[in-house]
Amino acid sequence: MHVSGTKIAFIGTGVMGASMAGHLLKAGAAVRVYNRTKSKADPLVAAGAAWADSPAEAVAGAAVVFTMLGYPSDVEQVYLGDGGVLAASAPGAIFVDFTTSDPRLAARVSAAAAASGRAAIDAPVSGGDTGARNASLSIMVGGDEATFAAVKPFFDVVGKTAVLQGGPGAGQHTKMANQISVAASLIGAVESMSYARAAGLDPRRVLDSIGGGAAQSWQLVGMAPRMLDGDFAPGFYSKHFLKDLRIALDSAKAMGLKLPLLALAESLFERMSEKGFGDLGTQALYRLYRDGLV
Repeated sequence: MHVSGTKIAFIGTGVMGASMAGHLLKAGAAVRVYNRTKSKADPLVAAGAAWADSPAEAVAGAAVVFTMLGYPSDVEQVYLGDGGVLAASAPGAIFVDFTTSDPRLAARVSAAAAASGRAAIDAPVSGGDTGARNASLSIMVGGDEATFAAVKPFFDVVGKTAVLQGGPGAGQHTKMANQISVAASLIGAVESMSYARAAGLDPRRVLDSIGGGAAQSWQLVGMAPRMLDGDFAPGFYSKHFLKDLRIALDSAKAMGLKLPLLALAESLFERMSEKGFGDLGTQALYRLYRDGLV
């Protein structure tokens, strides 16, 4: 399947979805967009995308439908609820859900799509707002090989790496593994910078020493400078990371797996939610430490 000229729908044009839809538009796809807050889609419409007044209207006639939503409840409503996109789409349509969601829900959506003559794959991404803008996302895919091959050209437009991890839900399980690793790196970066400050060091100078050694991580190199600048604007919302951590924790419990660091991370982001930091970026965890709110 070629990107140029293909009719696609993109539902969810927020912090990351807008950039991803924009790359597909620039690649020549005929893009129709829907977002709950219309103003967030205005730049895409100005660049040539068509606006739809509902998800059902967006998917009508689309060969490929992409969704980037907030929560599993949104995925369930959009795909499986009354007036959902599966029923509104043409037979043979392919659905790609970029949302980080529950692996079990991804399997349900895939089964419902297959039963109706459509195909659905889960394809959560990693890379945040920077990866979305630079088309350098890592895409973790769960589904069948034929569907993956059909949409791989679209993945190549919005990301740098796309790997089929297994059947339905496998992409979501992979994203959970990713988020667990991110949580560990983030907590490490926050506590490292907190320690440097308490010791009377210049945290930025400390970064010059440790940022390229064994401690190196994206959180340390990419996020620590934002923390130190007091820049807590969301590249990825804390409330969405809390959602991811809860999904990971629930999935781990279902597998009989104890992950103490994951449990710690979930408790810290629950604390952020309690303090009203949910709409800040994940790097605002540093503020929790800095302000003595841990």
